This record gives sequence, C-alpha cells and structure tokens, in this order.
Amino acid sequence: MDNQNKVISGSGNVFADLGLSNSEERLVKAELAMKISEIITSQKLTQVQAAEILGIDQPKVSALTRGKLKDFSVERLIKFLNILGNDVEIRVKPKPENRPSASTTVVCF
Repeated sequence: MDNQNKVISGSGNVFADLGLSNSEERLVKAELAMKISEIITSQKLTQVQAAEILGIDQPKVSALTRGKLKDFSVERLIKFLNILGNDVEIRVKPKPENRPSASTTVVCF
C-alpha cells in the first residue's frame, strides 16, 4: 500500500477551494474578523469590554472571534475596525492582464 501524502496547491481562498458560494466575500469577512480579533487581543480587552466598545453584545463578540460571521456584513466589520481606531482603505485597480478574473483581497498592516 502506498502511504505517501499527496500535496495539492490551494488557490489562496480556502472557501473557493471548498466550492462554497460567495467565496471572495467569505474570505474578506474572515480576514477582517481575524484583524478585529487581533486588535481585541492586543488591547487586552475582554469580550464584554469589546462588546461595549463595538456596541454589540458579548455573544456576538464571541461569534466574531470564533469565525461565525454569517450575521456580519463586510460593511459592519469595517465599522468595527474604525471604532477600534483603525483606518480602512479600499483601493480599486485594474487586474493584471495575465489573470483571467479580478479578485478582492484584504491587506492588513
């Protein structure tokens, strides 16, 4: 029996690789939520304190930090980043000619 592991390169979007709908939006939301979670951690906020700052209840902060994002829009996540003291810049540019379709990405500093 051949027990070698097969390595398959991903596209960079796990949601697309899994064939899920709205894969780019899901990835954007996940990346924004990850940044929000990092900020909450770096500011040493409890979920209760973060909830108070963001104007939501603690269970929603818990859902957000655990990646349960169906109840959060991209716009709302951007608003949370602003509330937490971060500028959010959206840049639109032409896609490279060698790529078949345009994409959406989040770059965090």
